[in-house]
Amino acid sequence: MKITSIPYFLIISFFILTPNIVVSKTTNAPISIAGISLGSDVNSYPDIVDSNFMKEVVVTDWHGFRKGVISYGICRYKDTILKIDMKYEDKSKKFYRKLLKKIKAQYGDPDTWSGDSFGLKYIWKWHFTDKDDDRITLKLQFNAKDSNETIGNMIKLSYADKIADERRCFMEMCDANKEQLDVNQLEKLKQSDWSHLIPEPQK
Repeated sequence: MKITSIPYFLIISFFILTPNIVVSKTTNAPISIAGISLGSDVNSYPDIVDSNFMKEVVVTDWHGFRKGVISYGICRYKDTILKIDMKYEDKSKKFYRKLLKKIKAQYGDPDTWSGDSFGLKYIWKWHFTDKDDDRITLKLQFNAKDSNETIGNMIKLSYADKIADERRCFMEMCDANKEQLDVNQLEKLKQSDWSHLIPEPQK
């Protein structure tokens, strides 16, 4: 098969013109949607309230765990850790059995079972009350195939009642913030046109 050589001037033209194409796209890059811009200070939007009743931080490679999500309050229990989800480094079912045996030895038999009947997901739960009469839930989970859940072994500790209180406090805070907004301002936020519905370039 004969290969036709590419004319030299075409090669030169490609390297000269390509940077100009990239620059033209960059100068017109979309940066905002619905009146909210990338790179801007979130506090510059007074009508926005916290998106969830708890905030999260993540730890990785932590004492035998590959990842952990720590959830803390922002309202009634501000900055207080209310939930800890930790994913073990060892994902095997053998390790799960060993974990279950050791936890049973320390805390007794679990109170409830919420796994499936197919042997793909094993979830045991324990319920406790601490010295301050706060209810604590401990959950040990093994997941073999359910892609909607973390594959492998996971343990969770949470303050069930405090999380419910935190949710109520958050909803009350959201309602209070809405009441502080001017009625006309609220109506203005509900209005929409194409400038809000499609991304806008940097001005």
